[in-house]
Amino acid sequence: IFASTISSNVLADIKMGVILGFTGPIESLTPAMAASAELAFKEASDSGSLLGGQKISVERADSTCVDSAAATAAAEGLVSGGVVAIMGADCSGVTGAIATNVAVPNGVVMISPSATSPGLTDLNDNGYFFRTAPSDARGGQILADITNDRKVKSLAVTHTNNDYGKGLADVYVAAVKAHGISVTVVTAHEEGKGDYGAEVATLAAAGGDALAVLGYLDQAGGSIIQGSLDSGAFDVFVLSDGMIGDSLTDRFGNDLNKSFGSLPGSTGKGAGKFADVAKAAGIDSSGPYTGESYDAAALITLAMQAGGKADRATVQANVMLVANGPGTKIYPGELKKALDLLANGKAVDYEGATAVQFTDVGEASGAFLEKEIKGGKFKTKGQR
Repeated sequence: IFASTISSNVLADIKMGVILGFTGPIESLTPAMAASAELAFKEASDSGSLLGGQKISVERADSTCVDSAAATAAAEGLVSGGVVAIMGADCSGVTGAIATNVAVPNGVVMISPSATSPGLTDLNDNGYFFRTAPSDARGGQILADITNDRKVKSLAVTHTNNDYGKGLADVYVAAVKAHGISVTVVTAHEEGKGDYGAEVATLAAAGGDALAVLGYLDQAGGSIIQGSLDSGAFDVFVLSDGMIGDSLTDRFGNDLNKSFGSLPGSTGKGAGKFADVAKAAGIDSSGPYTGESYDAAALITLAMQAGGKADRATVQANVMLVANGPGTKIYPGELKKALDLLANGKAVDYEGATAVQFTDVGEASGAFLEKEIKGGKFKTKGQR
């Protein structure tokens, strides 16, 4: 009996947490994000090369995207359950709350695939918080450049009233004004209201060639577009990353054909490889932050292998090393190759789906995709 307990302890799965907004204003985006992260964990598990053949088991938790208390409680459950690291969270406010209240105090690495608030750059994280998404400090500038290139001369702006919306709006408004574009009004909106008639009326009264909606497609953002179309107030919408997803075009189709936006992403070699790997696994990788989610999970597995241990401190000590090289470049679908190289003391430079390169504070420096709606569908116009 004694021998069997020893062996079962040795073979216990490595626990990983995935915390995303499975309910709330981006719930249509999170299933593909979670599946992409779990694909990387499974690839490492199935390779037989992770720490001599160890397996990963994943526990999901709901960040809600908007309720910091609920997100913190969910993360506490993961941490007390013994997860080695956390892939997530997603929205900036809940991500900051989890990092500050749960992950950092417990010495647990969290890698967010999608929290973009500029405020997170200066988070006091003791080196435990990373993000494979770039900051809105750059994203807002890119979106403003695209707005200018599309000859918009005046616009109204509405943003979700949280860390993400406020941070992005500050950057975007300053950048469009620097391009000489007139900003007629900047308003905040709350998530989860039944009616957005008053908000639409305020925006309509201010007017403009376009309405920039910096928010979430499945709640307020989508409702404000609905009201704007119904009232004829606007027919061109500038969309932030949280507004880009098939549930928006499924709802409005050709009514959005002149609208456009941007989100982090790349058209490089890794993006193509990820699309193939995801498709083979039955995952639609076209939505936002799927590649970033795969990369976040892959980095966690490679960091453990680089340090030779499945524990929290090992992940923290090695994430930067495997992300920024130097070493053999590693792409999606090549985790076994990477794990074998690391097991043999060789270095790897994880490029992944999104050309991963971390700044000194552990956030992606980042490329962006310019998106436009044509024929009622999102199309990628190019990389910025």
